Amino acid sequence: MDLDPVTGPAPDPEHGRHLLHEMLRIRRFEEKCVELYSAQKIRGFMHLYIGEEAVAVGVMESLEREDAVVATYREHGHALARGVSAASIMAEMFGKVEGASRGRGGSMHIFDATTRFFGGNAIVGGGLPIAVGLALADKMRGRARVTCCFFGEGAVAEGEFHESMNLAALWGLPVLFVCENNLYAMGTHIERSEAETNIALKASSYEMPAWSVDGMDVVAVEEAARRAAVAVRAGTGPYFLECRTYRFRAHSMYDPELYRAKEEVRMWKQRDPIELFTGWLQLHGAVDDESLRRMEEEIAREIAEAIAFAEAGTPEPVEDLTKYVYAERAP
Repeated sequence: MDLDPVTGPAPDPEHGRHLLHEMLRIRRFEEKCVELYSAQKIRGFMHLYIGEEAVAVGVMESLEREDAVVATYREHGHALARGVSAASIMAEMFGKVEGASRGRGGSMHIFDATTRFFGGNAIVGGGLPIAVGLALADKMRGRARVTCCFFGEGAVAEGEFHESMNLAALWGLPVLFVCENNLYAMGTHIERSEAETNIALKASSYEMPAWSVDGMDVVAVEEAARRAAVAVRAGTGPYFLECRTYRFRAHSMYDPELYRAKEEVRMWKQRDPIELFTGWLQLHGAVDDESLRRMEEEIAREIAEAIAFAEAGTPEPVEDLTKYVYAERAP
């Protein structure tokens, strides 16, 4: 691990607090999800984003309202940072009709058309062709939009990755590819699955700009993503950003996590993106203990309201279970 600590000029205090708030919001939301999962309020598979918050928050700052976002099955953080309400995400995981996907998708299939959040995809690499399709539609219709596609480094081994890179570059499509390289594809370290472990270098072979950034530094991520989004929106074609990060929790709630040493996890936690950024803001006088306390209270209140909303939600009637499986016929 040779990544630098958060550095750079003093942040705009208001913007700095916003970035911290969003990262803390994701962290606290998922910590509560763990409790709810243990209490069997949330069922099925659940993959946590804890440790990677700086990526979603930093990248999302570079996007505009009309841009599209395609994410992975580890997407609670992406959805929250994009503006999907905590209440609709929680209701989705509770399996309630009021959830983002009517409670039918659960943790891995959060979808919200109003924020142009197109999943939540359970298949590794499955979001890549969707992102290319969205970007192709924008190009054909002359819309200056960006489609931002998040995926893990495990997707690099999939055929969809290479097909999507090739077509996006060949057709000059407006896609911002964001690889969240947390080193492990489930339990397989990247050095055991990739002959070339420099993901950005691999992407650059498809003739597109490709850069690596410290994914534990929200300021560095935002700066890199903003530069990339500006280029994509200007019509230069796709852009690739590799964010080198680490997930602090196991792959999923069912993972005994026997594939990595506790010492490795401990070392990465020393670069916790929230603690690093909080220290940086404190160093520059942008936050103090009182403002941090108020921030935590505000987030706790939002999460409590989201849980109450989910608890009070409606289980889907049994007679509706086959509804929406196929296209509804017009009356």
